[in-house]
Order: sequence, then structure tokens, then C-alpha cells
Amino acid sequence: MPADPATSPITALPGLSTELLAQFSADVVRWQKSHGRHGLPWQNTRDPYRVWLSEIMLQQTQVATVLDYYTRFLLRFPAVADLAAAPLDEVLGLWSGLGYYSRARNLHRCARDIVSLHGGQFPQTAELLQTLPGIGPSTAAAIAAFCFGERVAIFDGNVQRVLARVTAFAGDLASSAQARELQAIATALLPQRQLGTAMPRYTQGLMDLGATVCTIRQPACLLCPVQALCRGLATGEPQAYPVKTRKLKRSAMALSLLWAQQADGSVWLERRPAPGIWGGLYCFPVFDSEDALLAALPVKFQTRLSAVTPFVHVLTHKDMRLSPMLLQVSAREAKSIQLPGQGAWVARDVWLGLGLPAPIRKLLALHALTVST
Repeated sequence: MPADPATSPITALPGLSTELLAQFSADVVRWQKSHGRHGLPWQNTRDPYRVWLSEIMLQQTQVATVLDYYTRFLLRFPAVADLAAAPLDEVLGLWSGLGYYSRARNLHRCARDIVSLHGGQFPQTAELLQTLPGIGPSTAAAIAAFCFGERVAIFDGNVQRVLARVTAFAGDLASSAQARELQAIATALLPQRQLGTAMPRYTQGLMDLGATVCTIRQPACLLCPVQALCRGLATGEPQAYPVKTRKLKRSAMALSLLWAQQADGSVWLERRPAPGIWGGLYCFPVFDSEDALLAALPVKFQTRLSAVTPFVHVLTHKDMRLSPMLLQVSAREAKSIQLPGQGAWVARDVWLGLGLPAPIRKLLALHALTVST
């Protein structure tokens, strides 16, 4: 005897009804086809390399920022084999300024694994995709759904917000158990038929709804294709969902930077250890304080330091107060000066292509502009 829909495990999940199960995915697919986003360069493709690249770049990063980086990456690395064959320094150089540099290191490792372990072909299931470096459940689901039509749910912040509102899901998503319950709802609401075409459009539709309609503040409920199904809207307070009590605490740190430079634009750089701040990137020597910086220099050079105006570099969860100290040295002095760390003098035409932290690249660019004018 078939299960009673009213008491089946699926409809017993909070916020689900037979009406929602029957209509939700179809409404999202229909809306995406006529009103969703279609002009982004990683859309309208089933190339897993391009989808994967966009998904990694879009983690914690706005679309407007990613667009130029995505285009440059594809011009230099048009296929996963090209990325795998490139040196890590070149990959980090192209990534410089995009932040969260562990993404770039994992991107490179993942490309090499795809070539060496999978013959240059992406695995076609979310389960197998998650065995690759840097690919988590949501990224794996996006690749599998967009490229291979697998019936699997993405579960990023935008999707969580849409589903929590449409079902008035009151569970606290700071709890892993409650997050798993909402993910079960996400799976239950997936399309059931014609997955090859429905899954890519449905997945894109959820992303588009969260990014353009069901926004964190002031959601445009009148434009929403599922407003009639939305229990959060029916309560009069859709912004109350999702519930997440754990707040990310911001922290602050202060660092002093030794900016040693020759007249020809060569600078002293050392590679940062990974993991850690700016891991794997080339950087000025970093110190916890100005006193520590001074103590690392020969006395005769300490008095020649000039302070550059300190500034704050804002990361997602941290404010970094950076205090550069500039030391100009001659070519003759550069041959004998003992600078701290395991660094080396790097010519301007070389460091331009290296992976540098965004604030270091900005400092060097500003100095070059000042010299030229």
C-alpha cells in the first residue's frame, strides 16, 4: 500500500506540504527561464571546468569582483590541464587580490588531481567530486547538478535563506542538526522529472532568487514566483528567517611591514608559510611590532627607515592595521645588507606576476605611480 502523503517522512518535515512539493520546483524553473540571470559568463554551459572555477571564485566574493578574474583565468588556463600544468606561483599571481588564497592553492591541487587521478575528466557525481581538494558539498552539488543533471541540492547561504523563508523553518541553523533538517527539505523539494534540463535551471533559479529577490534585507516579495507558497511571507516577517544565533566575531591585529626597495623597483620579498595569513604568497617581511622590525635590522639602517602612513586592510572576519616602514637601499648596499627572513631581491618585472597580498600590491603600485610622476 502506498504511503499516505500526509504522514510520509518527506511531508512530515517542517514547512513541507503536498502543495509545496508539487509546485515549488516547477515555479522556480519557470521563473528562472524568463526572469533569472542568463548573462553571466559561467552560465549556459555544462563544462564542469568553467562551473567549478566560478563556484570556487564566488565563495565569499561578490559577482562583480569575480567577473574580471574569471575572464583572465580562462584566457590563461582555458582547460583544466592547462591549470594543472602551470606553476603555483603563476596561479597565485593571477589570483592576487581575490583573497582567501587557500582557494587558489586548492584549485591548483584539484586540477592536478583531476589530470593525474581522473584522466583530465571531472567525476560526475557529487559524492566523488567531494573527494577532490577544495570541493565541499555545495560546490560538488552545483557541478553535479549543472553539468550532469544529478538530483542533488546545493546548500549555500542564498539557498538556505530562500528555503527557510518559504517553509518558515524556525530551526536554528547554528545547530548542525537543524541545518541537516533544512538540507533534507532542500533535497525533498528538488525536481523529480527531466533532470537533465530541470536540475540546471532549478539550481540556477534558487541562486538567482536568493541573490536578486529573496535578499537578506528588504526582500522583493511581490516579485517572487513562490510568494503564494511562502509561509514566511504569510507570517508577515519573512526577514525573521533563517534563524542563526551564532554570530561571527570580528578580530583585529596590527602588523609592521619591512618595505625594502632599490631604485630600480626591486623589492625584498619572502614567501609566507602556509597555512596562515597570506599563506603561499610573496610578501614584505612581517613583524608583530615596530620594535620587532627594528631589532631585526642592522643598527646603521634603522635610522634610515621612513614610516609610511598606516592603514587598515579589512578581511571578512578581521581588521588588519598595517604599518609599513620603507627602507631605500642602493644596488651596492643590496649585495651586502642582511635583511631578515628567507627572502630575496625580486625585480619589478618579476614581482608584477607573483602572487602578492592585495595591500602589498597596492603599496607597490602607488609607489611606482609616485616615482613616475
